[in-house]
Amino acid sequence: VHPPEWIVPPSTELLRSFAAAAGGAGRILTLAPEMPGALELIAAARESGFVVSMGHTDASYAEAVSAIQYGARHAAHVFNAMRPFDHRETGVVGAVLTSPVVTAELIADGVHVDAVAMNLLLSAKGPRGVVLVSDGTSATGMPDGTYRLGTFDVTVSGGVCRSAEGKLAGSTLTLDRALRNIVALGVKLADTLAMLTANPARLLGLEKRKGALIPGADADLVLLDAELHVRHVMTRGAGMS
Repeated sequence: VHPPEWIVPPSTELLRSFAAAAGGAGRILTLAPEMPGALELIAAARESGFVVSMGHTDASYAEAVSAIQYGARHAAHVFNAMRPFDHRETGVVGAVLTSPVVTAELIADGVHVDAVAMNLLLSAKGPRGVVLVSDGTSATGMPDGTYRLGTFDVTVSGGVCRSAEGKLAGSTLTLDRALRNIVALGVKLADTLAMLTANPARLLGLEKRKGALIPGADADLVLLDAELHVRHVMTRGAGMS
């Protein structure tokens, strides 16, 4: 659903300009490893301290493996916006499922990825290898209707966000709902919580500040009830009554 005019080939010069604009806050770069110049960009991004993610890609298995060898260590919203898994050409999904060094994002709303595929990913990667993400748009938490996504409108019906062409265009998922959905699959609560906290913090090198209740870390807390619904939130020690 991304406008074609916004899609640019891999460029180390553009990466440097983005990194400079971010002022040290840039942490992750997602790219399509089959694009010309992608492998060189992976190496440059790693040298600049970025985690390199594979996503929005039609990469073959071999192309994805090459990206991993050059330093890609993550995959954006696995199964979505990437070449489908096939038993003769497993694509980037096959590389992600079988690589012990790659973490995998999952949009666990039950729409983007079927329960069977979610179980397959969780079984292959284990609880430390999955990061739950929302891919939420401006329609998150809002009623059905029409909303703006970048330069175009999307329609939310039944909580599902689609473009005018009928393609999924982000989600309305919140992470507490993702938590409940994964626990409902039979995954242990502690393991599921790690997919929302410790795993992304470790991926981004923030494990001493985020994702854990340890001395010196930011006091970011979410209080859930017995049904795993949010009741209170604390951000850096403030906000919880």
